[in-house]
Amino acid sequence: MRRKRTIYFNDARHYYLFVFEPPMSLEDAWRPVDEVAGTSVDTFSYGVERGDGLFYPSKVGMRFGADIQPFEQAAYWRLWHNMQSLIDRGLDPLTVLIDRAHEKEMEFLASLRLGCYGDMDPAHNTRTGGRGFMIPEVRNHVAAVLEELATDYDTDGVELDFAAPPGGASLYFQDQDVEAGTPVMTDWTREVAAKLRGRRPDSFQIGARVYPTEEINLSVGVDVKTMLKERLVDFVVPMVYGHHLLDPGMPIEWLIDAAHDSDVSVYPMLQPYYSDEGRRFHTVDHATPAMMRAAAATYWDRGVDGMYTWFLEWPLGDAERRILSELGNPDLVHEGDKHYIVARRSSSYEGMGMPAYLPIEIAFDDVGTKHGIPFYVADDLDETADPATRVRLLINITDLVSADQVSFWLNGQSLDGEEGLLAYAGSVAPYAGQWIEFELSSVRPRRGENLLEVSLVKRPEGLIGSLIIEDVELKVEPRFHPPKLALNRTQTTKTP
Repeated sequence: MRRKRTIYFNDARHYYLFVFEPPMSLEDAWRPVDEVAGTSVDTFSYGVERGDGLFYPSKVGMRFGADIQPFEQAAYWRLWHNMQSLIDRGLDPLTVLIDRAHEKEMEFLASLRLGCYGDMDPAHNTRTGGRGFMIPEVRNHVAAVLEELATDYDTDGVELDFAAPPGGASLYFQDQDVEAGTPVMTDWTREVAAKLRGRRPDSFQIGARVYPTEEINLSVGVDVKTMLKERLVDFVVPMVYGHHLLDPGMPIEWLIDAAHDSDVSVYPMLQPYYSDEGRRFHTVDHATPAMMRAAAATYWDRGVDGMYTWFLEWPLGDAERRILSELGNPDLVHEGDKHYIVARRSSSYEGMGMPAYLPIEIAFDDVGTKHGIPFYVADDLDETADPATRVRLLINITDLVSADQVSFWLNGQSLDGEEGLLAYAGSVAPYAGQWIEFELSSVRPRRGENLLEVSLVKRPEGLIGSLIIEDVELKVEPRFHPPKLALNRTQTTKTP
């Protein structure tokens, strides 16, 4: 049955076991749950492994750090001794989190990467030439860990992370095994789902992280449509591992349709960054509440069942708790300012063959070609909307100079009549380009899909470099009107 959910994920490492100094206090052990409690987050997801050891004292798998002592990294030393300090007091690190989540009225999901596991025989690992999930030993081990998480711990569900490879785990199959391996993976998922639901028939949830497109999933041996048709999972989370840039435009309509046909929920991953160090002159900048609000509004409008996010700026402060408080409420995300962004390509996106429209390079002699950039808007901004709502379209173009002649159209309408301003590209390298900001009054985006088109008319004499459209953004800012007050009977007015 489809359910509305807001899920926050903690990977057990970066903002948890890596950072606290051992011995771990209970307050620190509860921190991942406590920092999101009291927001709209009703489900806490915890990454119990990254492929090289489990973050709890498993009876069927290897604990992280058991094979790499003495430690060369302080983070790994902390992780081991934080877990051990709890174990020495008779506390299971995983149980501590599960119990705390339940105390705070949150469900607890154990999220497991599937491509490899701690102490895996190197001969089986696809990274070293092995055949991965084609080997029964590999499938049986991963199934045993999932069964342990479902039966030995009071979890409310497990999350099968199919989307971790290749950046976060080994691929399941060698290329030559994908065709034969795809039904093997489906059969394995079928058997795991039946076993786990048999042990916990009433309420146990099975989720899956999957790639945003059907083609990418099939290319690694994951037949998502069959899993959905047979309802082997209760929810899916579309995402690409390693791509941390917020993308409200993931092409997941196929997934929403297929999931809803089988009464399965869809929770898109809202990645936490606006920019990262993979781009010249940029560092990591977390998405603002207005950006997350716009992304959530977009996905709600596209028909998803809830939101999933992680890795917000830590320690979580007022802005982050505001984000988490709004994500789960479609009405709240529509009330404030929204900052829509068009996602850029990243190395992770390019490696997986994910579509992305930015950046776009326009050669100096590519005159007259219209370059299209689609984007989605969840607000009603047409002629029937409140005219007091401020709508600004911002376009960042590398190497743009004021003498360039460039034309813009929004949904086929020219923006020549809209007021436009120029600003430097940024504080680090202001010479790199310019932002064009249009104050949209007559030509406004529509609710749903929109198309911005850009065409070079002419570059100035002696400048033959390309223009690069780096960013396209839309800011929607409702201007709230003061309330109209009626005079009561004791009030009088004076005439001049």
